[in-house]
Order: sequence, then structure tokens, then C-alpha cells
Amino acid sequence: MIFFKIILLIFIIIGSSLIGILFSKKYSNREKELKEMKSALNIFSTKIKFTYETIPNIFLEISNKVGGNVGQIFARASSRMKEESAGDAWVNSFSDVQNNLLEEDIVILKNLGRLLGQTDVEGQISEIEVVNKFLETQLENAKNAKIKNEKMYRTLGIVSGLTIAIILI
Repeated sequence: MIFFKIILLIFIIIGSSLIGILFSKKYSNREKELKEMKSALNIFSTKIKFTYETIPNIFLEISNKVGGNVGQIFARASSRMKEESAGDAWVNSFSDVQNNLLEEDIVILKNLGRLLGQTDVEGQISEIEVVNKFLETQLENAKNAKIKNEKMYRTLGIVSGLTIAIILI
């Protein structure tokens, strides 16, 4: 009987610790995705500036280079461009792919869709630069949130597991 009780308490502590770790991961994942998005937008800017490839082809190439959730956003937008305008495909691709970005990050990125494929190359490049500036701010906020909250959620998971275990003893 005592053996089962000890095993149960260990599972409770491990389970709550894992839950705390999962909650803390979203902060580092958000920071990672923002960095990947900045990198992808820089690739996009360079490609439209120096090559004459179409936006769907550039997006497909970016999706192969970047990978992860950000790569899926670009892949989904590329495939949607067969049926929709480039701007609409870009905006709608965010609802198709599960990501760790906050709503304010997504709103900033969706703003790129306003001019995507609508203006000349210089207009699109300037819009990408504006979005990149906003992403720099969001990236700084993500770093601060990660520092502030990541350790807290891990500790909270462990402490809550220990608290439950002590109560059950």
C-alpha cells in the first residue's frame, strides 16, 4: 500500500513539473518563431529585390529553408495563392497553421498582406522593412517575457506538485 502511495506521489510531482515545463516552453517557442519569421522575411525581401521569381515560388522556397511553424505558414500561403490573391493567402495562412505567436504578432504580420502582390517591388520591400521593425520590438518583448515567465512556470509546476504530494501524505 505504501509502495503505491509513493509511486502515485512521484507521478503527481513529475506530472505537474511537466505541465509547468510545457507552459514555459511557449515563451521560448514564441521567441524562436519571431526570429524565424524575421529571417524568412529577410529572405523574401532579398528574393523579390534580386530575382524575378513569383511570390508563390519564393514562399515555397522559404518554407523549405525555414521549416517549423513559420515554414508551414509560408507553405500554406504559397498553396493558397493558386486560388486567392497573395495578400489574402498570406492573411488566411495564419489561421491554418498552429503557432506560438501572440495575437499582436499576428496582426503585425497580417499587415504585410495589404500590399503583398499589389505594389511594385520597392513598395513591397519597404512594407517588409516596416514589418521587420515591428518584429524587432515584438522580439524584444518576447525575450523579456521569456526571462520573466519561463522560470516562474517551471518552478510553479514543481512547487504545485510538491504541495499536492504533501497534502496527500
